Amino acid sequence: MNTSQKALEQIVNCQSDLPESFIELLRTLMRSPSVTGAEHSFFRVLQRELEERGAKVTWYEGLLVAQGSKPDSRMFSAHIDRHGLVCTGPNEFQYAAFVAGARSDLLGNSVSESLMQKIVDRFDAESVYAFEPWSGAYRGRGKITGAYICEFRNNLIFQVDGLEHLVAGTPVAFTDKLNITEHALVGQLDNVLTTAALVHLFENGFEGTAFFTAQEEAGKSWRYLLEWFRRFGGSTNNLIVVDTSPYPDLNTAKQQQLVLRNKDANADFNEELNQELVKICQRLGVSYQFKDEYVAAQNRIHEQKGEPLSSYGSTEMGRIIAASNGLVDGTTLQIPSSGYHTMSESAPLGSVKAFLSILNELANI
Repeated sequence: MNTSQKALEQIVNCQSDLPESFIELLRTLMRSPSVTGAEHSFFRVLQRELEERGAKVTWYEGLLVAQGSKPDSRMFSAHIDRHGLVCTGPNEFQYAAFVAGARSDLLGNSVSESLMQKIVDRFDAESVYAFEPWSGAYRGRGKITGAYICEFRNNLIFQVDGLEHLVAGTPVAFTDKLNITEHALVGQLDNVLTTAALVHLFENGFEGTAFFTAQEEAGKSWRYLLEWFRRFGGSTNNLIVVDTSPYPDLNTAKQQQLVLRNKDANADFNEELNQELVKICQRLGVSYQFKDEYVAAQNRIHEQKGEPLSSYGSTEMGRIIAASNGLVDGTTLQIPSSGYHTMSESAPLGSVKAFLSILNELANI
């Protein structure tokens, strides 16, 4: 057997460790656009997939709620929006998350120069396509030819060939598909990966509740979730927000299978629920790391070198704990990844397998 044949066999074997139905579901969801601020068409796809798996589905503004026969038994939340562009004028396109979050100097809430510099070349030459935000109907395809920071508005403007006919307000998604390498799932994974995992959980017989939130990348998703708890929920201590978690490279991401958190920049998380996750990981032989402890250790190194310190990060869980005055509590469960917020975000295959196993344990499946 030659080297290429061996590599192909290894990829097939790694992929076979993941349920085929999960991989096919993930492929389907990745092909469905869900640009920040224009998630309605994706909610329609999500509703169909969930109802086919026996869930009761209810829509609210910015939120889709899927419930089984024991909705209070366990609660998970995943955000469903992905980064993309939005047409803001004749042949003018801006980063959708900035527009949805009203991030501009007009409101004194501008995007930092460093963040815009990170993004300005990130999607150069990427293929994109436009769609109707409600129906998801196709409205043409194009290619990003460049991006620049407008000196008059201090905002990021993208140049796109092929979509000159669009009217303002039309969302533009990155053309994406799932790639599977020897080591990882690769694509625009944040956060369609854990969204697919929660849908797949209903296929396995999940009886609890799964929340799917919009506009997380614009910092708004926690508001929609908190509104639901204020309408219908008593005080709960078992909400688990699932997501991917960024690391500098794939080798660093592979140092642990899953990522937990004691806290983020906004709030401390539920200690009892964290201990439950730790015990399950230990019982199943799953390696884990607390991200806040990793950041603290890195900051000690940065401080010695006189380098800027890193933030603990701002998560949906931390935001809703801080704003709910004790109504909502919980923690996070995350898949380590590299290439965060790019078209090549990579999640180690072992981490994805471990994540699905932990979800099944938490759901008593």
